[in-house]
Amino acid sequence: MVTNSPSAAKLPTETDGKSGLDRFFEITKRGSSVGAEVRGGLVTFFAMAYIIALNPLIIGTVADVNGNLISGQPADAEGAIVASIAMVAAATALIAGIMTILMGLIGRFPLAIASGLGLNALVAYTLVPQMTWPQAMGLVVWEGIIITILVLTGFRTAVFKAVPPPLRTAISVGIGLFIAFVGLVNAGVVRAGSGTPVQLGISGSLMGWPIAIFLIGMVLLITLHVWKVKGAMLISIIAATVLAVIVEAVAHVGGQVPDGSNPSGWSLNVPALTGGFSLPDLSLLGRVDMIGAFFPNGQFSWMHALGLVVLIFSLLLADFFDTMGTMVAVGSEGGLNDENGMPPRTTEILLVDSLGAVAGGLGSVSSTTSYVESTAGVGEGARTGLASVVTGVAFLLAVFLAPLVNLVPFEAASPVLVFVGFLMISQVADIDWSRPEIGIPVFLTIILMPFSYSITVGIGAGFLSYVFIRLIKGEAKRIHPLMYVVAAMFVIYFVQGAILAAIGA
Repeated sequence: MVTNSPSAAKLPTETDGKSGLDRFFEITKRGSSVGAEVRGGLVTFFAMAYIIALNPLIIGTVADVNGNLISGQPADAEGAIVASIAMVAAATALIAGIMTILMGLIGRFPLAIASGLGLNALVAYTLVPQMTWPQAMGLVVWEGIIITILVLTGFRTAVFKAVPPPLRTAISVGIGLFIAFVGLVNAGVVRAGSGTPVQLGISGSLMGWPIAIFLIGMVLLITLHVWKVKGAMLISIIAATVLAVIVEAVAHVGGQVPDGSNPSGWSLNVPALTGGFSLPDLSLLGRVDMIGAFFPNGQFSWMHALGLVVLIFSLLLADFFDTMGTMVAVGSEGGLNDENGMPPRTTEILLVDSLGAVAGGLGSVSSTTSYVESTAGVGEGARTGLASVVTGVAFLLAVFLAPLVNLVPFEAASPVLVFVGFLMISQVADIDWSRPEIGIPVFLTIILMPFSYSITVGIGAGFLSYVFIRLIKGEAKRIHPLMYVVAAMFVIYFVQGAILAAIGA
């Protein structure tokens, strides 16, 4: 006979007392909270919201082979550039919002996605002078399709697993330096020098209200961190932005101008409210020609097609390894990677990122990719995909509230990027510098990311030097076969200019 004794009562389980939201995103399991995820998601958004203003300045202002802007209007038509910039801004925020939310729901990882800097420049300044804007975006879609196939076949994940752990650590450290350098450059603390590659501020001196805002934000952030105040990064961004708005209203600093006549102005966003809610123009969506680029003047040319293949390969390789490096860095910063350095749900993360490239082409905003600024949100406490959902929703709101988003100047958000560099560089202590086959590739990976302003270049230099040193030491058998494949891909990537010149593309 069975009785309802205490011993027969249901034992507590790991999910007891947890909400569906908590179980889905594994918030408690990853040592986080809903509050931390919301704060982290907002910090990531503010750290990368500049793309809403910057992508249009690249994608929206360049004329194609026919002299037309991405809007389809002639570049010299009255008001054409202003209209084109507004269209690209709305589409950029929309695609970023949708794909970042998908990253949160499918990848369940605190990683945000938006149009990639560098990738957009390659499209605007290399592809577009040779073809129309729809044709260039068609090539972006092809790149996204190919990289998605690489994920579905397991190749992209296999390459990730083939990378030696010390190189994965180097990628994280290098990205830390890279993102700190990005912050310093965006804030104008480090600039192109006169007689030197870079210099401190203006003529070697820290001058102007924008730099003062950066310094105040940096001091506040460090103080709050030392005091262990929750939300230190978000508080710093908001406080610096409010102060910047006040300064602009009183001092009328204005923005920097191309002729250099206002070097002490705001570097991109001027913190002045110029509008509020507005209906966006989303007519750029779907304006894609998948075939036309391969048939210039209506005729197919093998040499022309080969040149396009090299350009697509360049987009693919940059997207492939930028994401891998960013994913490792985010997982490492959040303590999410396993004992082999693999983030949770790696395949799902890579799949969403790959589909993001397709979405970027279909949305006419260039290839989208994972943003290293996501480490800022992780530094604030984000550990799950809920943070990405928050970031994505903020991007969707920005489609309608772009003027409010543009209130946050580079100088207010950049202290967070510099501080994240500090948080990430501590991993350098895990490297065994006494072994040249480890120390030299790690060194090249770390220094070339900020020095070349490219995550991909740093990874490529590290991979090639690792394979080379192993070979000259007679340790070919210790090299994973896929590392040879990747090394060959990077050789092509580094000499792509010579290849294009040789084939006349």
